[in-house]
Amino acid sequence: MRVVSLAPSATNVVTALDAADRLVGRTTHCSADAPAVGGWLNPDYEAVVDRDPDVVLTSDGLQAEIRDDLRDRGLDVQHVEPATLDDVLSSFAAIGAAVGLLERGHALEAACRERVETVCERAPADRPVVYCEEWADPPMAAGNWVPDAVDAAGGRYPFVPSGERSREVDPDVVREAAPEHAVVHICGTGEQTDADPADRWGIDADVHVVDDSLLNQPSPRLIDGIEHLAGLLRED
Repeated sequence: MRVVSLAPSATNVVTALDAADRLVGRTTHCSADAPAVGGWLNPDYEAVVDRDPDVVLTSDGLQAEIRDDLRDRGLDVQHVEPATLDDVLSSFAAIGAAVGLLERGHALEAACRERVETVCERAPADRPVVYCEEWADPPMAAGNWVPDAVDAAGGRYPFVPSGERSREVDPDVVREAAPEHAVVHICGTGEQTDADPADRWGIDADVHVVDDSLLNQPSPRLIDGIEHLAGLLRED
């Protein structure tokens, strides 16, 4: 099967399914040994068509128009749009099915659910408040699956409800919540950022800058992120 992945998260899932050899196209943001066909939000449609894929993978509502445009060109586009941690885990089997590896997809989902459960079992009784910043200008508190990730890791996250989009945050809300930890994972920067919410708002919080893919990417990387976050919270 020939697969073009237009989302780094989908590329990561395909790789975790031990099916990277099926990738014949990927975005410039993906880590895979396959020809690039453009960016996540601006793929080159002609380049995608030229790869002659059996299936194209897209993810997130921001790619809905891309999905529809490619379907109009006659391509089989399989789209996932996870909003919560449970959605993310369920998407592994959906992507597995899309690339002809449903059984592996179910196995990956089960293994990742077990990893999350193991972390949850170790959560402290006294949960610290954790603030997660996905964007710095303007400052935005992370949403979607990040509230679930913080909960699984053993923290409390009073800034955005699970499943809702990231949103611009009121500094007074952050100060009032008095977070003990501030996790910075600015989208698209890896670990390269000068954002420091503790210094910016004068809050007494331990600041942790992490690779943004650990919390922003709805893939097995998110499970790595939950385990990493749990380790940061246990350092106290």
